[in-house]
Amino acid sequence: MRLVAVLGLALALCGCAAAPRRADVPRAEPPRAEVLGARAAALADRLVGTPYRPGGTTPDGFDCSGLVVYVYGELGVALPRTAAEQRSFAARVPVAALAPGDLVFFSSPEDHVGIYVGGGEFVHAPGTGRRVERARLDAPYFILGYAGGGRVAGQ
Repeated sequence: MRLVAVLGLALALCGCAAAPRRADVPRAEPPRAEVLGARAAALADRLVGTPYRPGGTTPDGFDCSGLVVYVYGELGVALPRTAAEQRSFAARVPVAALAPGDLVFFSSPEDHVGIYVGGGEFVHAPGTGRRVERARLDAPYFILGYAGGGRVAGQ
């Protein structure tokens, strides 16, 4: 009788070590970098067509770095104001490792920045008389002036 009770207790305790129920298995969440970057790229893409405005930081008009400040600000990330400051602030990323939301910097003819959206394309505010647009990194103009990529901290 005592043996039966011990076996019954052992079987009951073994149930505690059973495989976790499906609801108990932690879900694999994408890393924060991927989520923030994807959101930044999507928001930048929605702003295509917004007028260029020197010093602009709102959907009424953007300059290149103002577009970046606005996009990341909408996602709760404060960035420096100028392209040069943003370049110093961002962690360097090789061109082969660019991911959506990364910043792409250009040095010709002057400091310029855009937001990489994937597929070799980025969104930027090109200049007076133009609108926020998508462009290709492999366009001759941008190949010549490319100065590197950067990832925003927290991304």
